[in-house]
Amino acid sequence: MQISAACIFLFLFQWRLDRGDPLRRSIKFPDDHTFLMICCALGITLCMALSDTMFGVVYLNLAILPAYLGILYGNLPSSIYLALYFFFCTALFWVPSGLEHLFLNTGVLMYPLLFGMSGLFKKSAIPGKIAILWGALFPSMLFIVIVPNMQGRSVLDIPPAEAALAGLYALTALILGALFILYIDKAWDKLQVRIQMQGISEKFQWESEKMQQITNVVPLNIMEFDDNGYVTELNEYMLTLMQRHCPLLTREIILSSPASEIFGKSMDQPALTRLEEVLRSRLRSNTKIRVDSMTYHIFTAPLRHESGQPGGIVMIIQDLTEEEKIRSELDNVERLSLVGQMAAGITHEIRNPMAVVRGFLQLMREKSPEDLHSYYHIVMEELDRANSIINDFLSLAQTRVSDKEPAGLQPIMEELTPLIWADANLRGQSVELKISPTMPLLQLNVREIKQLILNLARNGMEAMEAKGVLTLAACEHEDNVLLIITDTGGGMPQSQLKQLFTPFFTTKSQGTGLGLPLCLSIAERHNGTIRVESEVGSGTSVIVTFPVESREGTVQSPVYM
Repeated sequence: MQISAACIFLFLFQWRLDRGDPLRRSIKFPDDHTFLMICCALGITLCMALSDTMFGVVYLNLAILPAYLGILYGNLPSSIYLALYFFFCTALFWVPSGLEHLFLNTGVLMYPLLFGMSGLFKKSAIPGKIAILWGALFPSMLFIVIVPNMQGRSVLDIPPAEAALAGLYALTALILGALFILYIDKAWDKLQVRIQMQGISEKFQWESEKMQQITNVVPLNIMEFDDNGYVTELNEYMLTLMQRHCPLLTREIILSSPASEIFGKSMDQPALTRLEEVLRSRLRSNTKIRVDSMTYHIFTAPLRHESGQPGGIVMIIQDLTEEEKIRSELDNVERLSLVGQMAAGITHEIRNPMAVVRGFLQLMREKSPEDLHSYYHIVMEELDRANSIINDFLSLAQTRVSDKEPAGLQPIMEELTPLIWADANLRGQSVELKISPTMPLLQLNVREIKQLILNLARNGMEAMEAKGVLTLAACEHEDNVLLIITDTGGGMPQSQLKQLFTPFFTTKSQGTGLGLPLCLSIAERHNGTIRVESEVGSGTSVIVTFPVESREGTVQSPVYM
């Protein structure tokens, strides 16, 4: 029972280490020294309460062990309080009483040694700590077991049995003291390891969070898969990309479903099959996949553990839609450049001889019989048509900056209206003019804008049958002026809309494929854009957008219907 009472502070101390927060503890020892002193004081109290005399020879009381260990392990204030408490309990409970027994049983003569060696004790290894404890405990126990048994006798007169019993008691106290130190230091070592492991875990967690933040900032769509094809991680860009195709997807749904099920919601079967082949190969790969109208470049690479075993796959997706669009525009620019080179090369070689031929044909027609005039007329029309093609080449190849002046779009349209009406009447068609009453002035090259409107209007009329209606509208929208030309023709499929502004592409039997590229070139020289909206059987609308650079004045115009 004495041994159990002496050990009680160890159990409480171990409970403290197991239940306490390691981050609140210092490197040397737990920061709550008061708790340690309370444990030692409780051990002293129990030892005192359970003390008894064994065979009338040895008074069993191991309270000196928690007292000495508490003084050695504690800080100076708590050690002083513990020593005073031990002194008080000994005066209260120890038998026999008396001042000499009080000083003897408390080991007060060893206190200077204990307090003086406390700092060295905390820095020493386990053997050094045991040696310091024994240096104070051995003389104390020696006096405790020998002095009461002498009773006026010499040490040599003590019976062997009593001497053996007293020696066994003292030896037990020394062994228990060593075991207590060993237990406390081992428990403290475990605490240190736990603190280090927690520090490593927190550092690893921070590094993981930092890496996640980095991947969220990098403008790449990153996703990781495990060996079973499940998504294990993805960054914010990837989540946004997937929600662009499937708005109902969340991070939780993505991380709890197979990759084939997730991608199957947004990809057609050929693209999905190609992606599955890439993931199944578990090799580095680069491939392009089209999803709806988007083009993506997919890079995959295997992940491996330190042991070399497979650890999943990382996939990086890059959106190439804009790059493909820019590449297409660059191809268009190259074609236009080629057209310009051709126009520059053939202008002087063809145009001048054609002018000479047309002049001689006019002279020959005047001297020819009237029944041949129709033939001359046909030849001269074809020459004029060839000359018109050459003019289109020259206009399309023009790269210089247009001379612009402040002008309103509606006066230009009103000036062209009689010409467009006359052409429509010959075709049995009608024209509607819708112009906003007030619109701001624009920086325009009037000659080029006239050519733009005429080309688009004639394209609309050529796309309609008789009784078709061509609508010319102009209005202001936000900071832009819109020119909208709409026909009631048969419309066009999406495949043709994508190629409308490609040079030499035409849907007309006698077209050159240069009219719309010329219109696009004029619009771009005015910092504008052209957009075509069409459906088969529903007609076509061409929307030309001009930016309003200033609002120095407005032009008022009546509305025509």
